[in-house]
Amino acid sequence: MDNNTTLTSNLPPLPSYTLHPLPPLIPGIPDGYLAPLLLIVAYWAVSGFFHIIDTYDLFPQYRLHTPAEVLKRNHVSRWDVLRDVVLQQVIQTVVGLGLTLIDPEPTYGKEEHDVAVWAQRIRIAQKAIPTILATIGVDAVGLATRLSTSHATLSSAVAGGVYPQLLQPTLHLGQPTLTPTFAPWELQAGHAIYYFLIPALQFVAAICIVDTWQYFLHRTMHLNKYLYNTFHSRHHRLYVPYAYGALYNHPVEGFLLDTLGAGIAYLLTGMTCRQSMWFFTMSTVKTVDDHCGYSFPWDPLQHLTGNNAGYHDVHHQSWGVKTNFSQPFFTFWDRVLGTMWVGGDVSGRIAAQLKVDRETRENGISKVYEQDAATASTAARTAQSIAEPRVPAGGKAAQQALASRQQVLEDCCSGSGGASVIAEETAEEVKTQQRATPRRSLRKRAASSGLTPSGLGLKGFADRVAESMQGKSSGVLGVERGGR
Repeated sequence: MDNNTTLTSNLPPLPSYTLHPLPPLIPGIPDGYLAPLLLIVAYWAVSGFFHIIDTYDLFPQYRLHTPAEVLKRNHVSRWDVLRDVVLQQVIQTVVGLGLTLIDPEPTYGKEEHDVAVWAQRIRIAQKAIPTILATIGVDAVGLATRLSTSHATLSSAVAGGVYPQLLQPTLHLGQPTLTPTFAPWELQAGHAIYYFLIPALQFVAAICIVDTWQYFLHRTMHLNKYLYNTFHSRHHRLYVPYAYGALYNHPVEGFLLDTLGAGIAYLLTGMTCRQSMWFFTMSTVKTVDDHCGYSFPWDPLQHLTGNNAGYHDVHHQSWGVKTNFSQPFFTFWDRVLGTMWVGGDVSGRIAAQLKVDRETRENGISKVYEQDAATASTAARTAQSIAEPRVPAGGKAAQQALASRQQVLEDCCSGSGGASVIAEETAEEVKTQQRATPRRSLRKRAASSGLTPSGLGLKGFADRVAESMQGKSSGVLGVERGGR
């Protein structure tokens, strides 16, 4: 038990308080245990919702990809995804429980005192009002006098926080005395600051920390070949993301990118355990929603920020894998550092219409992508010229697509498919265009890619790319002889 009584001269005294242990939200489950449990429940509840939609194909008009693509283009089984997600959640839970060991015991009973602290700070801040008014030529004393009859409270604030009428009888050193007391508006403002403004600022700060941490570490995972091939390429075996694959990562990457970043945000912002429940449950739901594979017009998370399922889906395609690094809340860093995909709107089923010219004029050429394009291999350039969706030559979108396809080809040794990934994506794109493009035009484009509508030959495409990789066979690129 802790007792405290404060009396500050010329200021209203702070009330005494007594601390008590805070009862858990759910009897029998300490809040420190409930916090990581909520993340698991939220993850599988939201993932289960989208999985039901997937299984029964309830909203096909809002899909970003067809069900066939999920089966054909992903290079990892659902069971492997499930295993790795559970492993990451075990790591998250262990870290979360570890944080409870360094957190102070949650208590209550000091709230009225803390509100009064803010009210006292407001009273002190009012002392600066006469000086501020004097700098713009206003006589604070005269103004306060004129306001005293009609607006007594405002008059006292203008006079520098002088409230002679606000006194209360108290005992000081055993003697009755009159001490200052707070104006009602000061306590109301202190209440708003303590209960609303401070938590809001903590949430905003945590969002900024998580977004910044994940952007730069995520981008580094793509720019460094060792980090990408060793760790991050595992997540990109899901070329067609689905909800419960959101946390499908290498355990090391999962710890560094998600768990450690969240822990740093929690510690730096000084959130309470219950605040962290709200924030990290919200973050978990947002991350699952970003990988759901749907663009729902009635999903609020798809519209609160530009960072949504359609935006992140670009990052999982072979032509956009080196763009759209921002996660999970806002796209600020992609915009500032020029890594946002500029090839047009891709929120539809598959991007077939790329508004490259307009976006290129508006955004210019990024030096990062210009350098990547300059060092791209012959195989990447061959894939760029024949793969779908076609990206017009020149402009930032072409640079982005070439750099992304180069990274996909370099990843062939990790088991994610190399040329076969691009071939499969091209095949699905041709199928999609088959329903919307005149047959003559479609046959011409399909023939140039080595993929005909009647028999989408992945081997033929992969062999064309393989020829430019110093005579390597398509088997090296991950496409078995005879096609798939």
